Amino acid sequence: MPPAKKKAAPRKKKAPWAEDEVCEIGQYGAEPYALPEGIDYEKHVISTYYVAFPKELDVVALAPVLAIEQSTGTWTPVPGETPEIRARHVAKVVNVFECPQYEWIVPDDVKERQWIVQVAFPAANIENQIPMLLTACLGNISMAGKLKLLDLRMPKAILEGYQGPKFGIDGIYKALGIPKSKHRPLLNNMIKPCSGYPVKVGTELFYQAAAGGCDVIKDDELIGDMDYNHVLERVKAYMKMEKRVFEETGEHTLYCVNVTDRLPKMFELAKRVVDAGGNGLMVNYLAIGPEAMRALAEDKDIGVPILAHMDCAGAYYMSPVHGISSSFILGKLPRLAGADTVVIPFALGGKAPYLPERFRQVVQALTFPFGDLKPMMPMPSGGITPINVQDIVNTLGQEVMIGSGGGVHAHPDGPIAGGRAFRQAIEATRLGIPAMEYGKDHEALGKALGIWGVKTEFKV
Repeated sequence: MPPAKKKAAPRKKKAPWAEDEVCEIGQYGAEPYALPEGIDYEKHVISTYYVAFPKELDVVALAPVLAIEQSTGTWTPVPGETPEIRARHVAKVVNVFECPQYEWIVPDDVKERQWIVQVAFPAANIENQIPMLLTACLGNISMAGKLKLLDLRMPKAILEGYQGPKFGIDGIYKALGIPKSKHRPLLNNMIKPCSGYPVKVGTELFYQAAAGGCDVIKDDELIGDMDYNHVLERVKAYMKMEKRVFEETGEHTLYCVNVTDRLPKMFELAKRVVDAGGNGLMVNYLAIGPEAMRALAEDKDIGVPILAHMDCAGAYYMSPVHGISSSFILGKLPRLAGADTVVIPFALGGKAPYLPERFRQVVQALTFPFGDLKPMMPMPSGGITPINVQDIVNTLGQEVMIGSGGGVHAHPDGPIAGGRAFRQAIEATRLGIPAMEYGKDHEALGKALGIWGVKTEFKV
């Protein structure tokens, strides 16, 4: 018999940015600027910047130089930057707006002019990877002076390359055994003290917080796999407490253990946690790198929710004129990287300085439609006590995770009462009863309000 013919390997479908096409150079095709109507938005990432430069600088003329710097060229012409390469790969300035928009003269007392600049980066320069996304759209120009990346508009072709949250909001409720009809604000506790305690101490604190009604318990970001408290030891010990609490209360608890570590140890550690019965992970995603967290989220063997912690985020967003906006760093970025929930600064009276309007924009980035990526559960945290619950729920709705560390563990009657105080505050909100009134007949809440009954006023 003649030998069987081998089947030809199926041809891999080309990404939209890799399709064969003729580069239309024309009069303007290789230039670093275009009208918004002159580009294909589904083949470009649209980057929006705030820029402030001395009045002597012509930003309309300077913006194309920045676009070239971040795509095909450098500070001087080079032979390899051909018209054909530029036609396909050069970034294009599509909008330059001055605020205010001077038309006939710049007043003498104006020393610095402020601008909004939009640049279209070819998707072929970026594809579906976070490192090249940040490198192309910010990279060297992050050192150009007063320039802040405000937003990135992603084309469908790039978004389709991201899995995003594996669980998302609905998946977290499902993991806790809470049906859709009974969705309510979830209570997250971070064990305090932050670090330095042995497994035995943490196990007791875990039990008390879970018994008090904390739905999710996470490590503080300051404790990882330490010599004084190893990850696998505490996972095994804490999950025994999870089982005990479930038998006592009928409620499950997710434990998000911090697996942030050196690479590739983090991946090995995460899989060992899951094999040991762990039901949640936590990653300091900016410290380890968002693409590292993405690798965990897209790993088929990691079938548990991932909580992303925001440490180091302030270095990116706190400056009004440098870095990256909080709505991207705390919103779109962890969502692209596959986190299911993320800790965000509490702007309704917490300990972190943060504008309420920025808080709402981050929540929009986490929950509004973003391609086909599942919405993430926002987790405001930082100095939250039961008095803040009503404002949080009124602002964000029922599907929110409320994070509190000291507000649970520092309750005068201990963490069990601390958890109960929060759950009573959540119930008061559901019933439409002010916390101060509800606390009169509910001891745990009443005692908490006796200590933390003053809040910063916040109006939506």
